[in-house]
Amino acid sequence: MTSSPAPPVLRLLDVAYAVSGRHLLDGVDLTVSAGESVSVMGPSGSGKSTLLMCLMGLIRPQSGRVEVAGEDITRLSARGLAAHRRRHIGMIFQFGELLPELTPVENVMIASLLAGDPVEDARCRAASLLTDLGVPEAAATQDLSGGERQRVAVARALINTPELLLADEPTGALDGDQREAVADLLFSTPRAHACALLVVTHDVTVASRADVQLRLHEGRLIHVVEAR
Repeated sequence: MTSSPAPPVLRLLDVAYAVSGRHLLDGVDLTVSAGESVSVMGPSGSGKSTLLMCLMGLIRPQSGRVEVAGEDITRLSARGLAAHRRRHIGMIFQFGELLPELTPVENVMIASLLAGDPVEDARCRAASLLTDLGVPEAAATQDLSGGERQRVAVARALINTPELLLADEPTGALDGDQREAVADLLFSTPRAHACALLVVTHDVTVASRADVQLRLHEGRLIHVVEAR
């Protein structure tokens, strides 16, 4: 007997959000499965940040469904949403949003500790992830290069084994080889960790690495080019 395919990790159904009569999201539909990467481009003000905030549950769309790991997060209470986000979503920011005075291990541990894991379990998993991602030991995260700090941010996003990984301009603060190295790591993550990846970026080169490339235009996600 052939098993049925796994449900998508992320599914948006007719999602709409408007501000002052301007439709930032206008009937958006999107499906992303485990092992798949999607990039979203668009000019400043096109609604990319609004899309990410809807996916994180930080704002509720005015209509439509936002399903993450099979749950419509628009229907969850504040407490239920926070718990669901900790279990199922990892987030990588443009500037890492790390605490520079903490060690890389301590920065990564924080997400695990907030999820209620024992300290030593969190420490061991954090150290293992950082080793796997090629981050050197450091007395403080501020002693690392920009690319190394973004690797720490990736490790922190992965420590709770999320089904959905979101990245907001993850290479925007990097140059040259650092940008390429972080992009390599990021787009290898969906298959290596069996998660879905959605990247918002202005960088065409980074966006082109995704399995599916989309552009947000007048509130709609427009297909750019298929996977290679």
